[in-house]
Amino acid sequence: MDKIDKQIILMLQENAMLPVGEIANKVNLSLSSCWNRIKKLEEEKIIKKRVTILDGKKINLPIVVFVSISVIKHDQKFTDLLKNYNEVIEIWRLSGEFDYLLKVVSESLEKYDIFIKKLVNEMKFIRSFHSNIVLQEIKYTTSYPIDSLDNLK
Repeated sequence: MDKIDKQIILMLQENAMLPVGEIANKVNLSLSSCWNRIKKLEEEKIIKKRVTILDGKKINLPIVVFVSISVIKHDQKFTDLLKNYNEVIEIWRLSGEFDYLLKVVSESLEKYDIFIKKLVNEMKFIRSFHSNIVLQEIKYTTSYPIDSLDNLK
């Protein structure tokens, strides 16, 4: 990955739908050279995918809860089952006091309560859990700070 790739990535992180021609102009490349670089970044899984980011409040999912879970034993079945819950939009395996961190979205606290009771009843692997309800989102980004990396050609 060189400095031109970095510039391309920075632009796509801000707007994944930016036309290739516009990106090519900004990095002084031909359209085909720019397109080939983007394709290579995708093939190498540096760019994992291009997505649309929604506002949870505007689609009636205003409640965000981070759930820390400690398990009795680590088992692939546990994470496979977690993936089936649509309310769970992120799953992280951790070191430290808790084993997993989930990001859960919900229509209301009442629906979250129903969800967490169901989860605890169905998941026999859970030793303990702790819920942290988000009061305010201060910063949210999906962009990595690659502009500060020194390891580029």
